[in-house]
Amino acid sequence: MIDRILTGWNVRRFIYLFLGLYLVVQSYGAQEWFGVIIGTYFASMGLFSFGCASGHCATGFVSNDKSLNKTPATDSLNDIDFEEVK
Repeated sequence: MIDRILTGWNVRRFIYLFLGLYLVVQSYGAQEWFGVIIGTYFASMGLFSFGCASGHCATGFVSNDKSLNKTPATDSLNDIDFEEVK
């Protein structure tokens, strides 16, 4: 857990952390408790590197290595023989 907090910092994590903390402080001052909950969520995303703050929000892992992308299911799809039904 300590390694996850201390490594992998990028601009997005800083933004999530600081804006989340700002939202917590402002919401606490205005006694808007729902804002404190939302700000805590965003600050924890930045601190612990999960969700969109880790950089893996809407994108998948794509490797340039052909051996990693091959699966037995895709190999067997190329060997299918089709028979025409009339």
